[in-house]
Amino acid sequence: MQEVAKLKISGGIPLETAMASYLSCRDQERLLEVVRSGAGLVQHFASFYIPCGPREDAVQAGFEGLLKAAGRYDPARGVSFATYAGHCIMGEIRHYLRKEASYWRPVWAAALQKRVSLVMEEYFRESGDVPTIGQIAGAMNIREQGVLEIMRCGLVSLDEIDISKVHSLRYETFKLPVEDRIALAMALDKLSELQRRVVTLLYYRDMTQSQAADELGLSQRRVSRVLAGALKKLKQILS
Repeated sequence: MQEVAKLKISGGIPLETAMASYLSCRDQERLLEVVRSGAGLVQHFASFYIPCGPREDAVQAGFEGLLKAAGRYDPARGVSFATYAGHCIMGEIRHYLRKEASYWRPVWAAALQKRVSLVMEEYFRESGDVPTIGQIAGAMNIREQGVLEIMRCGLVSLDEIDISKVHSLRYETFKLPVEDRIALAMALDKLSELQRRVVTLLYYRDMTQSQAADELGLSQRRVSRVLAGALKKLKQILS
């Protein structure tokens, strides 16, 4: 990988051309040409997943994904190499970040990061090009700066994340704005475990109080009291 690292700033022929040449003769020099040609793709994804701070290790993970893609690619599947390589590069960088994450990510942040990755993969698969921050933000209905803040979660302490920047671009009928969903998620985290379970069963799994009572091994009256307490606390937090 040391030799690969030296290629990060090197140019190359078009990636599809480099890969076609490598498929015709799988030698080391042609493989290195694939790496040169894919360096821009690796750098793009590494800089997106790590918008701040050192990203050398993530870049190396991206190159590992590129090399895996070159070794596993089958043109008979009808998918361009760039699309396949992009998927492998993103996968390796995400795997690296999960393994090396230094800070706790709340569930809402992990869910939004997963959504970002899905949007990126879908756009790349359909267009063959990498999306801009603006295009990702538009697809997610989140301000551009909010997308960048989302990607920082796990890399820095949650206290350093400016959650106020994670804000919807436009109103969507019958759907809570992302800022309200985050506020609700953070409020739910402040409930007791039993209160969260009751709220989840009743409002997220659409159970009746009787069904929730059976699920939890409690009386319906106890479930009703726990719910009342949870809703009162949520009202205090959100107000």
